[in-house]
Order: sequence, then C-alpha cells, then structure tokens
Amino acid sequence: MPTGTLMLSASQQASFVQQRPVIALRNITKSYWMEQTHVSALNSVSLAVQRGEFVTIVGPSGSGKSTLMNMIGCLDRPTSGEYWLVGHLASQMKRAELAKMRNRYIGFVFQGFNLLPRDTAIANVALPLIYSGVGKAEREKRARQMLELVGLGARIHHRPSQLSGGQQQRVAIARALVTRPSLLLADEPTGALDSRTSKEIMELFKALHRQGMTVVLVTHDPGVATSAERQVILRDGSIIHDGPALPLAELLAATSIDYEEKDAREA
Repeated sequence: MPTGTLMLSASQQASFVQQRPVIALRNITKSYWMEQTHVSALNSVSLAVQRGEFVTIVGPSGSGKSTLMNMIGCLDRPTSGEYWLVGHLASQMKRAELAKMRNRYIGFVFQGFNLLPRDTAIANVALPLIYSGVGKAEREKRARQMLELVGLGARIHHRPSQLSGGQQQRVAIARALVTRPSLLLADEPTGALDSRTSKEIMELFKALHRQGMTVVLVTHDPGVATSAERQVILRDGSIIHDGPALPLAELLAATSIDYEEKDAREA
C-alpha cells in the first residue's frame, strides 16, 4: 500500500458518503433586470440535501422556487454564492460543464411529460442512454428494468397516446432514473394530473425514496408539499422554513397559497 494512503473500513466509507451532501448551496443569490426593474429572485439561500433524503420545496408564485430549481438542476448560475453538486463546485462551471453535470448526476421529471409521441415507452426511457453512448442491448435492458420498477412492465411497447396521464408520468420518471442519477429533481410533477393520479405518483416517489433515492420535489401544491419528511418553504426569495413538514393549515398560512382556489381550478 502506498505511504500516506488512507484506508477506510466499510462502515467509515458508508459514513463518509452519508455525510457529504448530494447538493449544498451556500449564500446563493440570484438577481437580474426585467426591463427597468431590478429583481432579487434569491436572497442568500443556503440549503444542503443529504443522500437518501426526500425534500419538498414549496412556495407561492414569485417566491423563487423555480429559480432555486434551476440552480439545483445546473440550468442556471447564481449571481453570488456557491453551489456544490456531489462534491463538485457547479457554481463556477461554464455552460458546457454544467450540461455534463446535469447528464451525469441529475434525473429530471417535469410537469409536462416531454415524451416523443411516435416512440414507444421503452424507446423514450432509453433515449438518455443513447446520448451517454450506452450500447443497444444494455439500453434496452436498463429501460425495461426502469419501466418494471415504476409498474409499467406490461406497457413497454405502448406509445404515449396509448397511455393515461399518470402512466406517461411514470414513463418520464423511468426515463429520469435510467441514467442512475445521484438526484431525482422533480418540478411540479403532479401539476397536469388529477387528484387521484397525483396521489399515485406521490406514492411512487415515496417508494423510490424508501429504496434510497435522493428526491427534491418543487411544488406550489400544499397537499403535495406535506408528503415528504422534510419541507423547505420559500417566500420572497428567502427560506422561511426548513424542517419537518408543517401541517396543512400552518403551511397555507406560511405561504399564503389559496388552496380552495386551487381545488376549484381542478374541478
């Protein structure tokens, strides 16, 4: 063994992995000009998410949650502050480097399913692996495994038009998982679904979390926001709560989200 090499036991290695956050934001600010108005979208935001956590980020429109999601997803860079993704200082990377970080470490799930309409479920799920240079046999094997994981093993040859909204979102989740990301980042994943299907999708996220997946879910829906073990509330670009999920009544008071109005829009 080379002199000076540190050898950790299996338990020490596991402890080290658990201690290093998957994401760590330190005093992140984001500001920009909109016409002649200076907008402060994020104000000195600090947030760390450990491996295996399930965190919801919630806030009303204009709270900064979309901007924060863009930072976490390496889709934008902060005006100031540091963002670390799996030990890499992403906040100082150029756009091409950020794209590589996204592809390697993050699986995205969006409100719109963004599936290719002419491709089958298995072809849609395998698509990211083509860009990663994975061979055809391995692509199909992993895509099939992910579709089975989300409960669509019998629908692998169906096209999006042959699937319900909930099934299409399951395909999108399988696609996000197929690259074996360190982080599953979901932006309003239930926004286009009815209440029953939304509950089914949230149960799927919970099941993935129980299997060890790190999940960060951005939502304006207070009902969805109470589903995770940890809740981050944003208001006016600042974090006003970071801890156990608040009861629904307290969450509504903290965010000023009109839950009854949201229900009426869905009716």
